[in-house]
Amino acid sequence: MLHVSTSTQEMESVAVEKPAIIDMGVEEELAIIDMAEAIPEMKKSYLDDGFIFGLDGSGLERPKGKKVATVVVENDGVETTPTQVLIVTSTLAAYAFFFTSSTSSLFATNGGDLLMTLFQVVGILICSWVSADFGSGVLHWSVDNYGNGRTPVMGKLIAAFQGHHSAPWTITDRGFCNNIYKLCTPFGIPSLILVNTFLPSQGALFFSFFCLFELLSQEFHKWSHERKADLPGWINMLQDLGVIIGRKSHAMHHVAPYEGNYCIVSGFCNNFLDRTGVFRMLEHAVYEINGIESNAWKIDPELKKKTLEGRYKLDI
Repeated sequence: MLHVSTSTQEMESVAVEKPAIIDMGVEEELAIIDMAEAIPEMKKSYLDDGFIFGLDGSGLERPKGKKVATVVVENDGVETTPTQVLIVTSTLAAYAFFFTSSTSSLFATNGGDLLMTLFQVVGILICSWVSADFGSGVLHWSVDNYGNGRTPVMGKLIAAFQGHHSAPWTITDRGFCNNIYKLCTPFGIPSLILVNTFLPSQGALFFSFFCLFELLSQEFHKWSHERKADLPGWINMLQDLGVIIGRKSHAMHHVAPYEGNYCIVSGFCNNFLDRTGVFRMLEHAVYEINGIESNAWKIDPELKKKTLEGRYKLDI
């Protein structure tokens, strides 16, 4: 009897303490609910692992209404600074110097034949223009589809390109120096010194033109997002002639899943690259090597299916 009585007392004791335990659980649950409700208000940044343009929850959604400038990368902005002006001005001055030097050297090599020199310079210019367009497409495809803000070295560039899809109009608020100064690092003075030191005049001129086109591609890109009425007539003419990337051509890139029309110097290579499916082949190869899917696949599973079946051609 004593044993039973003691057990009953223990049970009553537990029963008395139980409500306190339940109350504590309710308070904790309410706190968790409050935290959960606050989470959707937190926007992801370019440093988040889930940073993929166009996907739900990526933090990169096209805002409706007034199109205001939106920057993705921390410490970035659309205001032109004296440092940016200095970087761009010194870089363009270096281009002028090396162009003059290479052309003079080529003129001397041709024994003072001006016509031959002009013919070679024009030929080199055209070859560089086509090559730079192709190069811009390769770079654009790679940063659009692979990596995020945490990617070493290329992280900020990747974030800028991917973030551009959520607010493409932001680029139109950037001044010339603000828009291109970041490209002065890979395509600026160090590269010019390198190619002009170790290559003959023809090779140096080719790569100097190549670097200049890559540098200016971001400005051509910006113009493709401008309204025709807001641009000088000579820019509109160059776009209409296909010398630089035009509005209609680049607008096709900004349709999800952003799987084509990557070239932004002139767009000359886009038709060849998309019709032959070069980038789909590369995506297939990357997937076979390391299992990583392109961002375009993640946005459009049907594109992944077609690619894995070997149907690489895009009808854009």
